[in-house]
Amino acid sequence: MDNNKNSSPANLDDIIFEHRNKTYGAYFLRKNYSKFLTKAAVYGISSCLLLIGGAWGYQKFVVPNLAPEEITSVEIDLSALEEELEEEEEIDIPPPEEEEPPPPPPELKQVQFLPPEPKADEEVIIETPPPEDKDLEDAIVSTQDVEGEDVTDVFTPPPPPPPAVTKPAGLGKPKEEQIFTAVEQNPEFPGGTSEMYKYINSKIKYPPAAQRANISGRVFVKFVVEKDGSIGKIDVLKGIGFGCDEEAVRVIKSMPKWNPGRQNGKNVRVFFTMPVFYQLE
Repeated sequence: MDNNKNSSPANLDDIIFEHRNKTYGAYFLRKNYSKFLTKAAVYGISSCLLLIGGAWGYQKFVVPNLAPEEITSVEIDLSALEEELEEEEEIDIPPPEEEEPPPPPPELKQVQFLPPEPKADEEVIIETPPPEDKDLEDAIVSTQDVEGEDVTDVFTPPPPPPPAVTKPAGLGKPKEEQIFTAVEQNPEFPGGTSEMYKYINSKIKYPPAAQRANISGRVFVKFVVEKDGSIGKIDVLKGIGFGCDEEAVRVIKSMPKWNPGRQNGKNVRVFFTMPVFYQLE
């Protein structure tokens, strides 16, 4: 008990190196790290101060006391160089020789030519004057004069027009008019969708075969609303059979004319898809 009280408190190094080899070197370095750091800082600062103080003392006390004769000077003699330059200037440079002018080109043989002058007794040719307008009224312009009948119409009549085409050649059947799937104004049953289903419910008849088989469901029908509102081609997209598909087509064919679809202010043909419901009570 007394030994524990007298012993110094354990620090971090003692805790880390407990039960380890403390003579290896790491324990000694960690133990004396602060001492070594302090010595290094003192030595470094002292060295810097000595260098700075020595340089300052040399400039302050040694340089001003140097004797003037100790400062060596070098004299440069330029007289020899000046003499050489004068000698070079005195050299006489001969002027360039004059080149002889090139010989003149040889003269070419020439013959005098003057335009002929008309003689005093030579006949002067008078050009033919142009014809007058009255002479051109009943004649055709040409390179020479020819006697003949008077021309009543100077202008040549155009060729006759080609025969009119009464039947187009090589043209097939006219192209079927486009059927739209989406338009600015959709076709509509008179009175709207509610009136359309009222009409279908009042006209449709449940097929007996479907009643016996207890069949119910929806028949999807696609048809064309023509430009005059009549019902065109009808196709069954999805049916349930047992006569229900044929009955839906029959009722749609019997519909009155719709309000046709419009595109760019004109009536157009439009596809329309609708379901027909079959439900047993």
